[in-house]
Amino acid sequence: MRSRMGSRQAEGDHDRTPEGSEPAGADTVVDEPTGEVKEWQLRLYVAGETARSTAALANLRRICEDHLAGKYSIEVVDLLVRPQLAKGEQIVAIPTLVRRLPEPVRKIIGDLSDRDRVLIGLDLRPKD
Repeated sequence: MRSRMGSRQAEGDHDRTPEGSEPAGADTVVDEPTGEVKEWQLRLYVAGETARSTAALANLRRICEDHLAGKYSIEVVDLLVRPQLAKGEQIVAIPTLVRRLPEPVRKIIGDLSDRDRVLIGLDLRPKD
């Protein structure tokens, strides 16, 4: 993970416009026949290049490749560089993952190491 970047894409993920450039959902890709969102938009808030931040990004990538291969984008926002972005999303702890699309918005706090909790939190797997 590159350090001290304000808002960037995780390597290998689809390009996204940085926060504030477009209204949320302006580039939503929807499958017309089914009405399903074709691409999940995820934003990971971190504070520098810490062990927890690095672990959260690695865990998120693994989960996305296993469950959303080719249908997701990850934006990493470093709050040490752009602290003003924390207020808009009401970020109170880091790392925090925000699922922007599909709606509703969901937030998960932590390093995302509890795979089952993350899958349930993202609504990728039904509760047993």
